[in-house]
Amino acid sequence: MRVIVLGAGVLGASAAYHLARDGVEVVMIDQDADGRAWAAGAGIVSPWTSRGLDAELYRLSDAAARYYPRLLAMLSEDGQPAVGYRRVGAMVVAEDPAALDELEVLVRGRRAASPEAGALSRLAPREARALFPPLSEALSALHVSGSARVDGRLLVAAMRLGARRHGALLLSGRASLVSQGGRIIGAQLRQEMLEADLVIATAGAWSPSLLTPVGVALAVQPQRGQIMHFSLPGTPTGDWPVVLPMTSYYMLTFDDSRVVVGATRETGSGFDYRVTAAGQAEVLEVALRLAPGLAQAGVIETRIGFRPVGTSARPTLAWAPGIEGLLVGNGLGPSGLTIGPYAGRALADMALARPTEIDLGAFGITTA
Repeated sequence: MRVIVLGAGVLGASAAYHLARDGVEVVMIDQDADGRAWAAGAGIVSPWTSRGLDAELYRLSDAAARYYPRLLAMLSEDGQPAVGYRRVGAMVVAEDPAALDELEVLVRGRRAASPEAGALSRLAPREARALFPPLSEALSALHVSGSARVDGRLLVAAMRLGARRHGALLLSGRASLVSQGGRIIGAQLRQEMLEADLVIATAGAWSPSLLTPVGVALAVQPQRGQIMHFSLPGTPTGDWPVVLPMTSYYMLTFDDSRVVVGATRETGSGFDYRVTAAGQAEVLEVALRLAPGLAQAGVIETRIGFRPVGTSARPTLAWAPGIEGLLVGNGLGPSGLTIGPYAGRALADMALARPTEIDLGAFGITTA
């Protein structure tokens, strides 16, 4: 069996890795476009603290969080142990402690079925600052010890290398789908036609231009996110928890004295790959309001990523309607690094006609 994976980001690289481990002949094709979401984002694995998820999306997110240790064990077996993953815990913060009461009830209920969430505790501002020193003195917190962070660039690189270790091929360039008689039979890359038994389309925000020529009108558009990286030289930040205000923003750290703050959510941006004054101002305002102690931090860089955002909050993990041999994974939005590795494994199961671990019936294709 030969499978082509178009788009080797977190979702596609995971699908390719799991298929290759199962002995499938895999060809990954990635166009290496500027603004790939996984290369800009900093992954937060904390579905238990997420509000506004419907039951189906929470079930997928929870399963994805529980899957991470299994994936990490496989990657380590394949010589890829370093993906920047660490269970550092997460703090949901608010100035009014009462604002955390409803969320605490929600998280306690989720912990009953998901012990991976770890211990749950309320922290006074002084206790919160002991864990994340630059934090505002006005912020109380709800602390969830099992939450984790992951480096998107390291994770995707590890899954790609793991897939290649099992025989997968990685090609670079912009490919197009090739159909015949109502079936996808492969992909065209420059002057070469690559045949396949099936194709998995995981090209993120670039998927509509890939799928439209074969009659699949996927309702996905790019949403620009601007994410700032700060440096606190000589400060050991690796164990600091993720900070989650009760907004769409976040703050987390990595081992190299780096603090990451993001991200804007600029719907309608198109593929405008620029750092903007408004975006910088928005992120800086959030960063210094949450953590005034970052005022003297150095600014390392601002990364830009185009999230694939659909009209539904639920991602797409389904066979394309009206044409055979085409499996589509998309629409992970801001949750790509949380859900992507597990969803990629689910796509691999679907490609091999195996039952998925959870029912994916709720994640069909939403057409434009």
